[in-house]
Parts: sequence; structure tokens; C-alpha cells
Amino acid sequence: MTAATETAQRTQYRVTGKGYEFCNCQPGCTCNFSGFPTSADGSCKAFVGNVIESGQCGDVDLSGVTAVAIIDWPKAIHDGNGKAVFVVPPETTDEQVNALAQIYTGALGGMPWEILGGTFEVAGLVKAPVTITADGLDVTMDVEGVGKAAGRYFANPVTGERHEAHIVLPDGFIWTKGECGVGSFDAAAEGVSLSFKDSNWIYYEFDWSNAAS
Repeated sequence: MTAATETAQRTQYRVTGKGYEFCNCQPGCTCNFSGFPTSADGSCKAFVGNVIESGQCGDVDLSGVTAVAIIDWPKAIHDGNGKAVFVVPPETTDEQVNALAQIYTGALGGMPWEILGGTFEVAGLVKAPVTITADGLDVTMDVEGVGKAAGRYFANPVTGERHEAHIVLPDGFIWTKGECGVGSFDAAAEGVSLSFKDSNWIYYEFDWSNAAS
């Protein structure tokens, strides 16, 4: 089978929505600039929520689904060997879970998952209620029985006033504009356990698909 035929037969998908990314880098996450984390041990550990506002994978409707990932990479993401646990709300159907699994593991291609999907193995799937409450960059992400994250705006070190910082990546493959702050998170499931305070937190909007460019 040729690559062209494989592409033609591949299930098409597109998901758009909001992303809530917490990781153990220093705020701002230098992975977006130099490709390597600024964590104390050079690892990348993340607790990320994706709220899919509009989504379709083949004939499976993904609109309204929230997916959370707990991911532990021992070094930089591109060095691989990571472990990931995915969490979805209890009402997520088996068809939706299967579609999301194919997207997030890179099986259906499309950026960013055709790259990210090969950097980790899936350690498990958990179904648990997910609540995300946001007022700008003041946000909490609560996953029942799994963990919680809280993010806030930067504060001006002199005046204490709110200080906004945005990262624009014209060629970014996960997101192209991230709004940055400071966050803390604790999460544990299926043998993956993370806990960090006053580290990186970024809000972004995503539009991911495997449609031909």
C-alpha cells in the first residue's frame, strides 16, 4: 500500500478548543525557545487539559469532551521514553475514547500528535469528573480523585500589579499563541505521580487536524 493510499483511507479529524498546560519548567517554559526544559533535573513533567469545543473524528462527535493528560518525560520531550495517563469524564463514550486514543497517540497523523505520540507510552486511562474554572489566567483544574492544578497571572515584582506575558510562535505546532503565568499542580494515577509549585502555566487555543495542508 502506498503512502498516498494510506493517507486517503485514514480517518479524518479536526478538534478545536482551549488548552490548559501546567509543567515543571520555570514560568514561560524554555522548551518553546531552545527545545530543552528548565526544570531542576532536565525532565519534562506536565498536567494538561484540553477542552474540545468543536470536534469530529470520522463519524464520532468529540464536541464538548474534555481530555486531561498526565505526562512524565525523563528528559526533553524529543528524547522520548515518557509515560502518559489520560483522563476523560465518566460520560465519555467508548467510541469517543477510541477516537481520542488514535488522535493523541499519533495513529491518525496530523500535528502535533504525529510527533508527540511517539515520545511516550500510554500507562493507563482513567474516567473521572473534570472541572475547569477560569477567569482569564486565574484558573483551577480539578480532576476528581486524580489531582488539581491552579494557575495565576504573573505579578510585577516591584508593584505587585498584574503583569501579562504572551508567547507568539508563528510556526508553533502545538499552539501559536500562549498566555503565560505561574501555576502549581499535583496529580497521580496509574503509577505516574507529579507535584510542582510555582512553575510554568500556559493557556492556549488549539486547532488540530490531519487534513492535508
